Amino acid sequence: MAQQNLLLLPGDGIGTEIMAEVEKLIAHLNAKGLADVAFDTGLVGGSAYDAHGVAISEEDMQKALSADAVIFGAVGGPKWDNVPYELRPEAGLLRLRKDLGLFANLRPAICYPALADGSSLKREIVEGLDILIVRELTGGVYFGEPKEIHDLGNGQKRAIDTQVYETYEIERIARVAFDMARTRDNRVSSSEKRNVMKSGVLWHEVVSALHESEYADVQLDHILADNCAMQLVRNPKQFDVIVTDNLFGDILSDAAAMLTGSLGMLPSASLGAPDAGTGKRKALYEPVHGSAPDIAGQGMANPIAMIASFAMALRYSFEMVELADKVEAAIAAVLDEGYRTGDIMQDGCKKVSTAEMGDAIIAKL
Repeated sequence: MAQQNLLLLPGDGIGTEIMAEVEKLIAHLNAKGLADVAFDTGLVGGSAYDAHGVAISEEDMQKALSADAVIFGAVGGPKWDNVPYELRPEAGLLRLRKDLGLFANLRPAICYPALADGSSLKREIVEGLDILIVRELTGGVYFGEPKEIHDLGNGQKRAIDTQVYETYEIERIARVAFDMARTRDNRVSSSEKRNVMKSGVLWHEVVSALHESEYADVQLDHILADNCAMQLVRNPKQFDVIVTDNLFGDILSDAAAMLTGSLGMLPSASLGAPDAGTGKRKALYEPVHGSAPDIAGQGMANPIAMIASFAMALRYSFEMVELADKVEAAIAAVLDEGYRTGDIMQDGCKKVSTAEMGDAIIAKL
């Protein structure tokens, strides 16, 4: 069994608490001989700023570049609201994505049967939901230049953010979506705003051409991003894989996450291009929720998204698909037995702490 090398970056707020449950799970898998995972830890976000004056140090960035995969917690909080913009906690995550070349963000939205009543939508709308949103992560308006604010005088300012996409960026993210669809229900919905944005016109053109030349076996439909948002809350089970740009992906994936009842439930993976020699991808795995500073240190946080993110690492980075399936099945079984953290609490269920939820999942595994 090959040893896998992980870098754990807990970050801020509840990140440290939920990462502790991943460490417990790794120890369990190693002790049982089910895996051989070695890990190092580092600082990112506000904790890195406090220690080093930057959102991630050069030393920890090098650790990330050398690791087989990175497991990331969450960053940010009111404590760092007034730090310079380029040093804000979120800059650490943006640098990781950029330097590791993590252009493909995979965000599943799965509604566990035990939690269908926890969604803000009716059970029949969300029960059995299984969507995968594939978001382009290193281009678009978050990284386009110029990005600046001009003082126009007389109390007026002009803010500029630039939406930029090139053919290769669209093609490579669409390829990921089509490949993922082939392992699922073989359907892709490509979402943009070609009616008002030139980047959307190019997006539509490139995705259509790739589909025609290489993926004609996959069902493709195009949907405007605003309509996609509406359809997610109207009839989300019509979707299988949604592929979209950085900005719309940020919004649509959060909306899809809440269909399941809680942001605390969902993992994500961010993948780079396959290495020319080994075929392996740089990868970072993280829960989709934030650092939740209001509950940090109280043992209330839901660790399921963090544990499920580690399961995604087993699946996509370590090719341990059977073990990933077992971890995900253990999560579902614990929920079926009524274990709940506060964010997903329901009548008649057993409220547990962060550590108790982690222990229950390990016991079930």
